[in-house]
Amino acid sequence: MKHKAVGLLSGGLDSALACKLMIDQGFEVHVVYIDMPWGCGKSGRMQRIAESFGLVFKIIPIGDDYLQILRKPKHGFGSALNPCADCHAYMVRKAAEYMREIQADLIFTGEVVGQRPMSQRKECLKWVEDEGGIPGRLLRPLSAQLLEPTIPEQEGIVDRSRLLGITGRSRKVQLALAKEYHLEHYSQPGGGCLLTEKIFGERLKDVLARGCSAVNETAIIGLGRFFRLNDRAFAVLGRDDVENEKLIAQALSGDTILRPTEFPGPAAVLRSADPTDGDLALVAGLIQFFSKLRSGSPQVVNAWRKCAPVRISLITAAVPAEEAVKRIWM
Repeated sequence: MKHKAVGLLSGGLDSALACKLMIDQGFEVHVVYIDMPWGCGKSGRMQRIAESFGLVFKIIPIGDDYLQILRKPKHGFGSALNPCADCHAYMVRKAAEYMREIQADLIFTGEVVGQRPMSQRKECLKWVEDEGGIPGRLLRPLSAQLLEPTIPEQEGIVDRSRLLGITGRSRKVQLALAKEYHLEHYSQPGGGCLLTEKIFGERLKDVLARGCSAVNETAIIGLGRFFRLNDRAFAVLGRDDVENEKLIAQALSGDTILRPTEFPGPAAVLRSADPTDGDLALVAGLIQFFSKLRSGSPQVVNAWRKCAPVRISLITAAVPAEEAVKRIWM
């Protein structure tokens, strides 16, 4: 019977290579993608990578407990609202639950020593392993030759001589291996996580400071243009048709959706427990402001609660001045 390994798949080149190395060692590889509503990749790409290797693929969503990491990470933030070491440990804990469920022998990742300063220094890798709850059973195949042997290596389940010793930020070795292995579907190196972007970080801090208690409440703030109307209300406007549809799809049941039908303009989601007529008029005005009718007479847009889409109200836009838009735009 084959030994089992659970891999954390990000959709990038490093994690794809790690999968290849574990497959070549004869493991039955299961890969998991830790899904964040504004996260670090696209589950569709992950699934294509898993299918190309013939692997079992599982999506594991983050829980509301992740918000506590964003409020006070043990190992601090990076340049924005990115708690990288704490985030990696959280992902490992989630993967460890699945590892125990399927009785796998280890978890592996595509992490490379020295590639990312917040989470891939040697001491950070040790934090992640210990706080992930699986000391000795977290393997980094791309850099294993630079790290202490794991328990599976000591037991002979993993052949350490066939693991690599890559270090640093250069991807030359990985790109050469990708060509040799004919790897496809992976995303290009670098970037991907919205938590590393300052603008998104400011938005997220804004909603966390005002009592956000569930992860699904944060989904729409990674989209479009964000406006803090007042202490009890914010609005997000789409920037194109794709974002308009995503906004509407990710709106919560109590949200108000506003959309023009008589002129081309963005869709908007207004989040407020009890939106006032002024809130609705202002959001309608923002819709007109970001249309070709910015300087025209006030237009009318449709508004409805997500939970009651048949109850449509007609809202006349109160188009704000440019300076007023700048004051509320985050």
